[in-house]
Amino acid sequence: MASLLQNYSSSSLTLISSSIKRSRTTTVNAAIHVPKLPIFPSSLPKTNLLHHTLMKESTTTQLTEKKRVLDCNDDNNNNKVVVQLYAILEAVADRIEMHQNIGDQRDNWNTLLLNSINMITLTATTMAAVAATTGPLLALKLSSALLFSAATGMLLIMNKIQPSQLTEEQRNATRYFKQLQSEIQTTLALGNATEEYVKSATEKVLALDKAFPLPLLGAMLEKFPSKFEPAVWWPSTQFQRKSSNKKSQNNNKKMNGWSEELEVELREIVEVVKRKDSEDYERLGNIALKMNKALAIAGPLLTGIAAAGSAFLGNGNSWATMVPLVAGSLAAAINTFEHGGQVGMVFEMYRNSAGFFKQLETSIESTLEESDLERRENGNLFEMKVAMKLGRSVSQLRELASKSASSCVDEFASKLF
Repeated sequence: MASLLQNYSSSSLTLISSSIKRSRTTTVNAAIHVPKLPIFPSSLPKTNLLHHTLMKESTTTQLTEKKRVLDCNDDNNNNKVVVQLYAILEAVADRIEMHQNIGDQRDNWNTLLLNSINMITLTATTMAAVAATTGPLLALKLSSALLFSAATGMLLIMNKIQPSQLTEEQRNATRYFKQLQSEIQTTLALGNATEEYVKSATEKVLALDKAFPLPLLGAMLEKFPSKFEPAVWWPSTQFQRKSSNKKSQNNNKKMNGWSEELEVELREIVEVVKRKDSEDYERLGNIALKMNKALAIAGPLLTGIAAAGSAFLGNGNSWATMVPLVAGSLAAAINTFEHGGQVGMVFEMYRNSAGFFKQLETSIESTLEESDLERRENGNLFEMKVAMKLGRSVSQLRELASKSASSCVDEFASKLF
């Protein structure tokens, strides 16, 4: 009985497995048939995709064209700035040549007028001496008086225009125009030309034209000012800084080459320049100005006295005979000292040197007043420029600032105690 049951179960398992295999391979035909959905053409999505692609390509083309136009505008602006700078450079080169030529001409004036006036004065003195010894000849007396009068008139003109001072002005103008020429050439080589720089270069040219005029009448600088003042050849807007609301943070940290120590050092340099160099050149300039005034008055005055004294030659008065001789000799000596020694040129040199230190002070102070460190010139570069202008190395400049600070502390302490 057990064997029959085992055979039955095995046969039934075999039938079940075979039926499962047949169900996997055979297809069931259902009684209900579902109709197939129609296949719509895909032209509409393709049209939208094509339109989107065309729009994208059109937008990209427009952006590319706009960028190209902007680049062309930038190139045109850069080309315009470069052309303007080259025009300014040509004007600067022309002014350099012009000031050199006129400087040579005025130097010749100084030499020729000095020699001519001295020869006239000494000739008139010799005639007066001959007239006094040989007898009161009318021709000698008249000739001596006319020569002394001519020397007086020429001395008045020469002392008014001061040819040696005019020559020094042209030398300084040539030097500063050459500096501006080198600056513009460097800017063009680096490719940093901007419209703002073009405006600045134009203002510098106009300021130099005003500081060193060429005409003798109307625009000539005052040769005998009432007060010594440093020369100014830079535009008033050169060192003006626009106020910035942004203030520097973390002053102890370096930013754009600037630090708190560097600012303290530059402030000490400004104090040293004001306390020593500026005061020295102002004192020497006042001495040269007073000396030049005195000599400019004494020369024509002595030749005028000699011309008047020539009229009294041969009257039997020894003092009347000595007046034209002594006055003529002194006039020649004073004229030689004034124009041969070029006292006017010395005054202009002191005036220009004082202006140099004034420009340096203004440059440092205006730079330190700018609160935004990023808008300043690089600190290390600025320090090097200041050191080179003062004829020192950077280490020597720092040593000078430290000595100045220590001396100020010692002086303050001595005043307290």
